[in-house]
Amino acid sequence: MPCVLLGDCSVGIFSHSSVSVPVKDKKLLEVKLGELPSWILMRDFSPSGILGAFQRGYYRYYNKYINVRKGSISGITMVLACYVLFNYCISYKHLKHERHRKYH
Repeated sequence: MPCVLLGDCSVGIFSHSSVSVPVKDKKLLEVKLGELPSWILMRDFSPSGILGAFQRGYYRYYNKYINVRKGSISGITMVLACYVLFNYCISYKHLKHERHRKYH
């Protein structure tokens, strides 16, 4: 019987079977495929809910990559790479049209 909180099973009353987390409180990577539709329906899709999700993502990114003791250029590089990829996706239709145009 594996123990979740403590590495020693002689003490452990906490096991995977005795701890159940509601689907609403699970992270996306912890949700099983069968629970995915109900997990999506429990999300808050109101404007304030979407804004809150973006704020949580921003603060998580900022604290993980920017607001660190030994910072590097990697955090800003990821933002720049996402910006370039986003702009490429937006202008792909125009670039595809330019590729097939004859120059003469």
